[in-house]
Amino acid sequence: MLDLAVIASNFRFLVLQGLFGVGAFGGGTLRLAIPAIVLGFLLGIGVGLARLARAPWIRLPASTYVEFFRGVPLVMVIFWIWFIIPQLLRLPIPEYGVALTAFVIFEAAYFGEIVRAGIQSVPRGQGEAAIAIGLTPAQAMRFIVLPQALRNMVPSLVTQMIVLFKDTSLASIIGYVDLTKAAQIVNNREIRPFELYLFIAVVYWICTYSMSRVARRFERRTAAA
Repeated sequence: MLDLAVIASNFRFLVLQGLFGVGAFGGGTLRLAIPAIVLGFLLGIGVGLARLARAPWIRLPASTYVEFFRGVPLVMVIFWIWFIIPQLLRLPIPEYGVALTAFVIFEAAYFGEIVRAGIQSVPRGQGEAAIAIGLTPAQAMRFIVLPQALRNMVPSLVTQMIVLFKDTSLASIIGYVDLTKAAQIVNNREIRPFELYLFIAVVYWICTYSMSRVARRFERRTAAA
């Protein structure tokens, strides 16, 4: 029989601690996902631009980076940083630092490909016309090409952000107290897995659906403009 009392009695811990990271354990799904999305996208812009560079010494390392991280599982990247980097640096790295570093490095490869494809979707004549009227190539990219490319990237960017948000649950394997780990902690005491994991599934759905709705509204506004 479905017993929602376990959700009510642990709601504060699951939401404040697991989702927002407010509590003694640190952690938090949003506290990890939001910086990972922002930093991963910023790094992805650099990777995407490097993929389009004419100089092979810039283009080839960026291409290798993208192909490598798109070809390995995210969980392996988390384990590499969790086990290998502290030994190389001779310094302990907290769970949050490990998880954030892994997500930024991994997701930047995907964001980089989205940026590359978005830039290539803008007609080449746009950049050439901007240079012809006196803009430098950097100014043409910043003021003419990238704004148009960003509008074309929105659906793919939002999809990747939603994937990243859901993938933050993998951080629980190194002890990071996100929403999934918070449910595991409560379940070890209450032994009510169905109710707890059903609840966090609903929370994940609400968050990802809200992201998709905001993206659709932004896409409609940019299309109208």
